[in-house]
Amino acid sequence: MLVMAKCGKLNLMALLEVSGLSMAYAEKTLYDDADLELQAGEHMGIVGQNGAGKSTLIRILTGQVLPLSGRIDWAKNLKIGYLDQYAEIPEGMTLVDFLHTAYKDLYDKQDRATELYEKYAATADDKLLERAGRLQEELDAAGFYDVDTEIERVISGLGLEAIGRDRELEHMSGGQRAKVILAKLLLENDDVIILDEPTNYLDVSHIEWLEGFLQGFEGAAMIISHDFDFLDKVTNAIADVSFGKITKYRGSFQKAMRQKEERSEQQMRQYEKQQVEIAKAEKFIAKNKARASTSKQAKSREKMLARMDKVDPPSENLKAKFNFPYVNSQSAAALTVTDLSVGYEQAILEPVSFSLTTEKKIVFAGFNGAGKSTLIKSILGEIPSLGGQVEFSPSAVVNYFDQDLDWDNDQQTPLQAMQDLFPTILPKELRQRLAGAGINAENAQKPLFQLSGGEQTKVKLAIMEMKPSNFLILDEPTNHLDEETKQALYKAIKAFPGNAIIVSHEVSFTKDLADQTLNVAALSYKENPE
Repeated sequence: MLVMAKCGKLNLMALLEVSGLSMAYAEKTLYDDADLELQAGEHMGIVGQNGAGKSTLIRILTGQVLPLSGRIDWAKNLKIGYLDQYAEIPEGMTLVDFLHTAYKDLYDKQDRATELYEKYAATADDKLLERAGRLQEELDAAGFYDVDTEIERVISGLGLEAIGRDRELEHMSGGQRAKVILAKLLLENDDVIILDEPTNYLDVSHIEWLEGFLQGFEGAAMIISHDFDFLDKVTNAIADVSFGKITKYRGSFQKAMRQKEERSEQQMRQYEKQQVEIAKAEKFIAKNKARASTSKQAKSREKMLARMDKVDPPSENLKAKFNFPYVNSQSAAALTVTDLSVGYEQAILEPVSFSLTTEKKIVFAGFNGAGKSTLIKSILGEIPSLGGQVEFSPSAVVNYFDQDLDWDNDQQTPLQAMQDLFPTILPKELRQRLAGAGINAENAQKPLFQLSGGEQTKVKLAIMEMKPSNFLILDEPTNHLDEETKQALYKAIKAFPGNAIIVSHEVSFTKDLADQTLNVAALSYKENPE
């Protein structure tokens, strides 16, 4: 049974106490009697491998999902802000109007003050003037007259100028919308902010700005991220979600990982020592249980083993390993792009020209909304170009990763989806490929919509591994992946003998991965309508 409560007196200024939390889906246990505490001023990073239950934990804490059991205690009168990328937004609302809704309470207070002043003008009732004056003082104390300045600071910091202040949110791409919703959350100045992968749609300069913002944020924060460089700069505590437990470490991310490693090594030593004791006891029991003179001692040892608190060995999730099959290219010139003009009704970039010879790789850099995805889709012919030429080698075989997690039927399991795509391949081989990508047998039989973003990404990568090619095109493949899987993907791309175009906002991922870089942001001169 779940108990959610507002708790006024929590130890050591705790803003949140979680106790006895248990949650499971089908046969998979996410947490078993787990505890967690968030203190005032803590900036807590939430880490764990894909599918460990990080996003589910956030949904439980924000009341979107009910766990099997446990108690969630938030301190009284807290303002809690949650980065909800699927928030409902009224039709026709522009970017700047949406950001102003972060100050709705202050605008309502201003309206009440204006109404009181108008009534005073008609009645000359001094009590009305006093009430209006108090509201005015509250507005001054809250910095109401600096609202526009603060909004412009966040617009600039997160690079929202490129989207357009008067752009309606309903016409934005998913990445652009996510950035605008993040901006509103930061403006609200809540007591606790909860962020799920806030850097996914930011480029390097905007991530740096967000780092500075969070470093100066005096409230508490809970942040899910697979960008460990980012976490190391903005957190002072880490909650590690793994193997049915939530373990909290104080200090930086790097310090937390060292503590985790030491704890794992200590657990292994305890496990190995206990296994020696168990083996010794079991040998004694087997030897003496049937003997009348020693059967009593043997039974005593049996009872001792039954009462013993068993130490589990440190567990490891299924680790991903990728290998993109290669087919030979018969041409030295793999791709030539000449004065390519891309966009929808009008061009969004200056004409683009570049070329790739066989085996060369290129990174497309630039903030979200700069036009990277539009450029890729135009190169692939999915969007008609507005001018210019694209010429692949006649022997080019392209393998494309689209960043959107869209499926023809998300009710299917990963195994069913792959079986539809590759009907001549035996299910056993498909299961092996999914396992190699880090999808265990249980998740291979689970509907796609129930998988985490990282798990769905692994399925898409597993599908790519079934397609021999000589040209990889990957649009933000790391968005939802844990660090171990990112490293496996990096090695696979690096080892791929053919060509590649890679889009990624993570500099640490693309560093040393490609032979050249195209800064798409430098070519952008109109807002991107994608």
